[in-house]
Amino acid sequence: MDHLHAYWRMEYIEAPRLPEGANVFAELPKLGDDATAFIIHRSPLSYLILNRYPYNPGHLLAVPFRAASDIAELTAAERADLMDEIILGKEILRAAINPNGFNVGFNLGAAAGGSIPHLHAHIVPRWNGDTNFMPVIGQTRVLPQSLAAMYARLKEVAESLKL
Repeated sequence: MDHLHAYWRMEYIEAPRLPEGANVFAELPKLGDDATAFIIHRSPLSYLILNRYPYNPGHLLAVPFRAASDIAELTAAERADLMDEIILGKEILRAAINPNGFNVGFNLGAAAGGSIPHLHAHIVPRWNGDTNFMPVIGQTRVLPQSLAAMYARLKEVAESLKL
């Protein structure tokens, strides 16, 4: 059997956990340190954050500040603000890493893959030919850049867009 060493995973393994029932998407904006939380942008009703467990490099999440488990629970203003964050996320990713396309969507409910009952939209950058044997056969994702480096890159672009 071959081994793929992922020493950087110890930081995750040893990291303190939120108490049972705590909502990570409600807690992260309260940290007061957007760089530690990987928050790229804040709007009045939602925020854009780098996913700590990305499908692809640059995978962003657009999250309303108010906890809701379904799109229908958001006000019209919250829905519009969230959509603006999704569009902004795409613009930032296009300027920073120039993907060939995007997957954008919601996983609503546990059966659909929603692991946290706080609505959030995935913005996943895609490149031609980015599906390879590692995630399919090896159940391993290859990420060519650390989250901190990707955050710095995306944050710099976000700030240059004069948001």
